Amino acid sequence: MRCLLIVFLLFPLFLQAQQSAKPRILISTDIGGTDPDDNQSMAHLLMYTDRFDIEGLVSSPSYGSGSTAEIFRMIDLYEKDLPKLEKHRSGFASPTYLRSVTKQGRKGAAPFAGVTSSTEGSDWIIQTAKKEDGRPLWVLVWGGLEDVAQALHNAPEIQKDIRVYWIGGPNKKWSANAYVYIAANFPDLWMIEVNSSYYGFFSDNQAPDVIQTTDYYRQYIQGAGHLGADFKKYYDGEIKMGDTPSLLYLMHGDPADPEGESWGGSFEPIRRSARVVYDRPTTTVDTVAFCTTAEFRFQGPKINVPADSAVFWMEVPYGNSKQTWPGYYLGKGVYALQYAPKQAETLTFHFTSSVPGFPESDGQLVVSNLWPGKANPNDYLLGENWYSDRSDPALFDGKLQGGKTIQRWRNEVLLDWAERWKWLRE
Repeated sequence: MRCLLIVFLLFPLFLQAQQSAKPRILISTDIGGTDPDDNQSMAHLLMYTDRFDIEGLVSSPSYGSGSTAEIFRMIDLYEKDLPKLEKHRSGFASPTYLRSVTKQGRKGAAPFAGVTSSTEGSDWIIQTAKKEDGRPLWVLVWGGLEDVAQALHNAPEIQKDIRVYWIGGPNKKWSANAYVYIAANFPDLWMIEVNSSYYGFFSDNQAPDVIQTTDYYRQYIQGAGHLGADFKKYYDGEIKMGDTPSLLYLMHGDPADPEGESWGGSFEPIRRSARVVYDRPTTTVDTVAFCTTAEFRFQGPKINVPADSAVFWMEVPYGNSKQTWPGYYLGKGVYALQYAPKQAETLTFHFTSSVPGFPESDGQLVVSNLWPGKANPNDYLLGENWYSDRSDPALFDGKLQGGKTIQRWRNEVLLDWAERWKWLRE
């Protein structure tokens, strides 16, 4: 009886300790690729390593030329500034440790199947997820989902041990095949799919009393250590940091409650991921929600190529140039491509191939502004733990669905960060 009484008295203290423990995080990033906002978010993370147990920094560039070399370079800058940070807080991660958990993941998007072979990064996700720890592993994805998909493919049992917060939107466009693999095969994954809310952190729809992100560098960062000097290289110091909301979600609010308020947004459960399959040319009478998986299928000549070979291309005008996406041969004369438009617009595109007899064609597609939009018979059905941007019109930041759930906290977040930049200016 006495032992039971002791357990009863100590249990609240145990719960409090569990709740106050640092979150375990693993970052999957395309840093060093085409969009330098990952460098800005990495600077933010490194200045807050005392708030997390960082268990992995994985380079996963589904698009662009990102690599671990850029992560190591950022850690080198952090190492030079660390003495100033440690004058104000304890518990910062050692640079040596951070280098030891930096791993190279897949370079380039996955083929139509969504998975290929394991990488150092996907293996590290598995190893870290399987560690004996009462806390879940938060996998914060700043780029493509290739290494997460590969890890789940190789070790399906880790689904119960991880929580994913993914910055989708443009990343979904480049990583559509890996996303589809997860949605189709792991619908019960605990996932926050953020396709638009994160824009609220750097949008131009600012209230008068919100810190102007265009002037933040001059006011708070200029002259602040090595990380501060490096920050000027990205967007001339203008704040973007579209991936930072994944960190903010774990810094303020209850991460176990995605529907609650947090610095990293507030989300609603979704039970389906929009998917439309077209086996014909599309026109402006065809409409999908942004971030829908639009699957285009063609019947063409039977060819003898390895399975899942890229043999045709979707060309989309982009400014004065064009972007291209690979399409794949699935066998028996069937060709397919998956594309996820990132925003409301009218798309114009052209399918082309060097395969003789391939049915080249032009197409258009109207993209609407509300995710996941109307139900489609081919939608991927999701479980009870999949969340995404709030659809309440009152929470739109301009045209950005759910944007106000993050925009409302921007002033508080940037002032909190300004205090740490002040440490580096001393």
